[in-house]
Amino acid sequence: MIKNLKIGAALMLACSSVAACTTPDPTVYSGLASASQLQPNTEDKTGRVPYRYQTKVNWSQYNRIIVDPVTVYNGPDSQFGKLPEKDRIFLANYMQTQFTEKLKTRFAVVSAVAPATLRLHLTLTGAKVTTAVLGTVTRIDVAGGLYNTVQAARGREGSMTGSVNYAVEIYDASSNRLLSSYVTKQYPNAMNIGASFTAMDASMVGVRKGADALLAELK
Repeated sequence: MIKNLKIGAALMLACSSVAACTTPDPTVYSGLASASQLQPNTEDKTGRVPYRYQTKVNWSQYNRIIVDPVTVYNGPDSQFGKLPEKDRIFLANYMQTQFTEKLKTRFAVVSAVAPATLRLHLTLTGAKVTTAVLGTVTRIDVAGGLYNTVQAARGREGSMTGSVNYAVEIYDASSNRLLSSYVTKQYPNAMNIGASFTAMDASMVGVRKGADALLAELK
């Protein structure tokens, strides 16, 4: 117990001054097709969607969607840290599956351009895995638990927990006109112990949360 308290206290001190405890926030990645159109998102108070481009569009007029293969971003401003290439590919494939399955509940997922069709392009731009052991310990020891409880109440990222950064670009498939784009960071609730057991769990939870958020936006 005393050992865990020391770990938690050290973590709280480190996380108060070192950004390495969390994934860097998304930026306007220079290699995105919509980079020049992204603007600071003043309506977002959570920090999850710091940059966005949005046209006035009635989503209900669309009933089909093309889901492009997810791109793994390789620009110099990517935010993968030391994440191996195989894990980046795994996350991209997981995004492809999760977003497609979620969007199937709202749209007919198609491969050919037709009227009333959207095209979704996702770009995986960064990710961080959960730190082994510490990710779980800091949710059950007293000091770490206090830190993560505060983070959970603020809707912010927990300590030593993985997350995922990506870009969303939505086009009218017929005209190829950009309708909406944003960059986002997704992660589990800071007190979600179940998302801290393996290195990739938290990033996968982030992907699922992101898919849910996009579906809600397009309804």
